Amino acid sequence: MSGNNWGYGKDNGPSLWHKQYPTAKGNRQSPIDIIPQQLSQDPGLGPVVLNYDQCTSINISNNGHSVVVEFDDSDDRSVIRGGPLDNPYRLKQFHFHWGGKGCHGSEHTVAGNSYASELHLVHWNAVKYKTYGEAAAAPDGLAVLGIFLETGDDHRWLHAITDALYMVKFKGSITDFKGFNPKCLLPSSLHYWTYLGSLTTPPLHESVTWIILKEPITVSERQLGKFRMLLSTGEEEDQRIRMENNFRPPQPLKGRKVRSSV
Repeated sequence: MSGNNWGYGKDNGPSLWHKQYPTAKGNRQSPIDIIPQQLSQDPGLGPVVLNYDQCTSINISNNGHSVVVEFDDSDDRSVIRGGPLDNPYRLKQFHFHWGGKGCHGSEHTVAGNSYASELHLVHWNAVKYKTYGEAAAAPDGLAVLGIFLETGDDHRWLHAITDALYMVKFKGSITDFKGFNPKCLLPSSLHYWTYLGSLTTPPLHESVTWIILKEPITVSERQLGKFRMLLSTGEEEDQRIRMENNFRPPQPLKGRKVRSSV
């Protein structure tokens, strides 16, 4: 399993990542199982504020592990602030994790229960760091907003993404995706859990302040099915491997404190 050959299969999946990325066994790895009954509300945690009004999406791509929507992060037009964060963090991209047909695929779990899918909105600390790459390796470099997806009715706004997926079916494909504002994917309540963790994919940098929203959004099984049509192989490859079950299981808490917003 060389540098970019990690994946979610039996030969290159999460249980083997530590061979190439020893951080996989570090002290602040993600995701985790969140056990609400064991958490106390922290009165010092204010609300999290999302300033996404001037959001500028650029493109949508298939990196072989997920589908990713990238944003213009050259200024502070789209930021997350408040909550556990000391300063604003700029929105860089969002992506999804999901399971196979009829299976759950969230990364974080709540009292041992998983959701159908999980959306990650990735932000970086442009106050302290010059580039996203530099921030991604720093202990306070990233803030990721996690949103659970549960199955039910169609999600009114997700179709903007699912309708574009056929254009990025193959690994390595990318296409313009302008004018999408992820504000439409937020649940009505922004109450959250927060803890210090890591990227959930290699290189697994321990650089993330996680903010996991308690309230899930609802999407239909049909909408999720469109994600499972994506391939983790390139158009020129003989093999056609479906992109599904692209999640890392929960990691040991190792004494970390998970805090709950009021």
